[in-house]
Amino acid sequence: MEDRDIPTENMSEAGEAVPSRRKMLALGAVGVSAALTIRPAFAQTAVSLMNCQIPVPGPTDMGKYIDANGKLVAPGTKGAFPGSARPFTGEEVKRAFRGQTLPGTTYNQSQAYLQYIRRLQAGQSGFTCFASIQMPR
Repeated sequence: MEDRDIPTENMSEAGEAVPSRRKMLALGAVGVSAALTIRPAFAQTAVSLMNCQIPVPGPTDMGKYIDANGKLVAPGTKGAFPGSARPFTGEEVKRAFRGQTLPGTTYNQSQAYLQYIRRLQAGQSGFTCFASIQMPR
């Protein structure tokens, strides 16, 4: 399409053509296809976040107990709980943060484990999973 084919009412002050309706529709179609391509990636990310695992305690601290404040203590410490026999999934931890207990635990044990999880720091096993649960969607 040449400049002479564009009606003068569609010309901007700098002499450039204002995008035609056809061009605008084409741009919209490109945007929609990009959104449809990205959406499955978000869904896949959400699924992987819910299936990620948080060991309590991490592999380097196996055998230690967890007190009510979520700190690791020596085995047999009064009021402390042995570590979980299995890691918890991101979905289980997310539900526990909303008021449910972690599977296979008592209320107090679940609270101690959640305190431990809240205290996780970068580099510790399960931290990336915990951090991803905390991100707003």
